[in-house]
Amino acid sequence: MRDLPDMEVVRVFNNNVVLALDDAGRDVILTGRGLGFQARPGQVVDQARIVRVFAPTDGRDPDHLAHLLAGIPPEHIALVGSALADVGLDALSRNPALVVALADHVSFALRRIAHGMVLEYPLLAEVRNLYAEEYTEAVELLSAINSRSETQLPSAEAVGLALHLVNAGFSTGDLSYTYTMTGAIQQMVSVIEQTFDMNLDPGSVSVGRFITHLRYLFVRIHQHKQLDEKHSPVGVAIRATYPQEAECARRLAELVELRLGAALTDDEVSYLALHVARVAADQT
Repeated sequence: MRDLPDMEVVRVFNNNVVLALDDAGRDVILTGRGLGFQARPGQVVDQARIVRVFAPTDGRDPDHLAHLLAGIPPEHIALVGSALADVGLDALSRNPALVVALADHVSFALRRIAHGMVLEYPLLAEVRNLYAEEYTEAVELLSAINSRSETQLPSAEAVGLALHLVNAGFSTGDLSYTYTMTGAIQQMVSVIEQTFDMNLDPGSVSVGRFITHLRYLFVRIHQHKQLDEKHSPVGVAIRATYPQEAECARRLAELVELRLGAALTDDEVSYLALHVARVAADQT
């Protein structure tokens, strides 16, 4: 990248992600292969290695976002950023929270394919109907991703990408709801710790993914647009594969209903169980 002001390293997360201060004293997240190698706080960032600059918005914690970015292969971050630009969504590529969500989704999908796992999304009709514009963008984005990747993602992945696009700009404008969500998230993490007798690192990538899922869940609750296909094959398979995690998810659903006054649908509980399984597996 060219014509950038001098920036000072604040924290190095790995060889490819650093937190820095720009010339206005604002926190920015920088990515680029080898950018953090042998870098030290206080040093001027090597601009020749900068690939992307993310400026956290909406009061997002820059350390937390940078930590999540550091847990995703840099080539997948670059893949998503380039694909967004290819389809005219380059403005979204400067939203670190969205890039984290999309890159993590794509990275997980690529790993599933490498291990021969196929995940069918039961929500195609709902997403097409409720989020027609975002679904169209997601189809174009998926095509752009596949044009740049040796491993081809199936067309069903457009559903997941569309849901991330839907949630990218969500804001209730109501701090009381944010406070309620924060308390609910803290309680839900505690329930997982008690269920599996483990201590979760709040700053870990796996917990970060789980919290991201919860935030999107709360968006759907707030918008009265929960996932709601009755007895979907995916939901049945998840509950059969992860019985302990499904029971934990039911306890979390009870907590959500108590705190937010909304009963979760069967599909929401099933997908919650899948994310609980990811958190538990990453901690063992």
